[in-house]
Parts: sequence; structure tokens; C-alpha cells
Amino acid sequence: MTLRPSQRGATAQFACAADERFSFCMYVPDSYDEGAKEAWPLVVAVHGTLRESQVMRNRFRSFAEANRAIVLSPLFPAGIGDPLDVDNYKLIEYRGIRFDRILLAMIEQIAALYRLDAGRVLMYGFSGGGQFVHRFLYLHPQRLRAVSIGAPGLVTLLDLSKPWWVGTGNMQTSLGIEPDLTALRQVQVQMIIGAEDTNPDVMVEPESRFYLPGINDAGSNRIERLRTLAANFAANGISVRFDLVPGVGHEYGQDVLITHVHGFFGAVLAGTHAAT
Repeated sequence: MTLRPSQRGATAQFACAADERFSFCMYVPDSYDEGAKEAWPLVVAVHGTLRESQVMRNRFRSFAEANRAIVLSPLFPAGIGDPLDVDNYKLIEYRGIRFDRILLAMIEQIAALYRLDAGRVLMYGFSGGGQFVHRFLYLHPQRLRAVSIGAPGLVTLLDLSKPWWVGTGNMQTSLGIEPDLTALRQVQVQMIIGAEDTNPDVMVEPESRFYLPGINDAGSNRIERLRTLAANFAANGISVRFDLVPGVGHEYGQDVLITHVHGFFGAVLAGTHAAT
């Protein structure tokens, strides 16, 4: 099937066929050849709370061109089920919606049109996207080649003594899947955050709907929480590359952060990545 102009370059925003409340955009390099047999890597770039999915897509344009990869950036709109809600996708399940399954459906949808290595993708998320990505990793490690977890405000630890979403103790009951440590250890992991990302706005108050006992134990800011997550991964035999980027806070400097993500994913594709 011949691709249309809207399916090349920086594409249009397409509805997810499995649930049209959700959509995605892509970047497909000009060098993509429909007649070739090569399966291209797929990079999934997950937005934060502001839902800038096209911005996320655009941050991987140069990477896609240089590495002969295709980029998919999902859009999980705010206000699904609750007009004021902005957090729905971050904890994977919300009012019966499984956002991990929505994303997998998007991947399968584009895999029918493009020659992709859709079985094991590269996935990056920043802030709210970083929350989604590390929880998606727990659920579907076999679908991931590498993940880059950027500056999540809340972290879920691999800890069977703590309930979801502070830990993974009742994942089977909550989500129907238990963590597979053997599969998790096969995924290459980067954790990345700006060195100035120290605002304590991540602390969850008892009246919040996100509050669970122990939710603030991982640290008082995003850096402390990401370091706690990295130590938790290491304790479970999962190697992590930890990048603390000087001079960068939470809302600014993402273009600086993204160069480190490009380097990590590029090394993964080249087979030269080693955890540090």
C-alpha cells in the first residue's frame, strides 16, 4: 500500500482505531522506503501533563533521521470521564480505561502500515510521561528494548510489600499482571533528570486522591525519588544509566535533556550501551 503524504514526515494526528477518544502523531523520515524489507526501530515518546504530544514527536525528528527510526507520540487527552482531570494515564488505569492497552493498540495499528520492529520498542517519557513509562515497563517488559524515564513526580517501586501504586504488591489484583523480573532485566534503562529539579511540589497531601501510606517515602523532590527508583532497580538486578543533567530544572531545558536521551537510544540501537 502506498503511503499518503499525511503518513510521512511529521504526520497528521490520527485517531486510535481501538478507542477514538485517543490519538497519535508520528514522524516518518523521508528515507523510509516502502519497498525495502528492513524493519525500522520504533520510538514511543510519551507526553507530560500538558499533553504536548506533537512537541514530544518533534524532539525525536533528528534522531529518527539519523537512526532510520519511526516516532510515535500518543495523545491521552485530559478530562476523560472528569472534565478537570489531568492525570488519568499516569497510573495506567483510570475509570476502566487501560492506557497501556490503548498504547499497544496504537502500535499495532501503525505496524499494519509500516515495517516496524514493533515487538520491542524504545520508549521515553518526561514528568507525567516518566510516570507512565516506568509503570508500563512493569506491565510489558517483553515489549520494550529500552526505556528512558524522565523526572517522574511519583514513583512506583518494585516492592511486593507495598500496594499499587506505591509498590507492586497487588498488581495482579489491580491490573491482572505481576512483574516479571527476568524480563525486566532484559530491558535497557535510562533515568534522566535536571540537577535543578528540586521543587518539593511532588509531596502528596493526605486529602489527595493519590495519597496512600508511604507515597512520600521515596523522597521530597523528583531527584530524590528518581534516585530511590534507581536504587530499587539495582536491588532487583536491573541495570540503570542515571543522567543528572547540570543547569536544568523541571520546566526548562528539555532540549538539553533530550540530547542525552538521543545518545542513550542511539547506543542501544548500535549495541554499544553499557549501564553506569
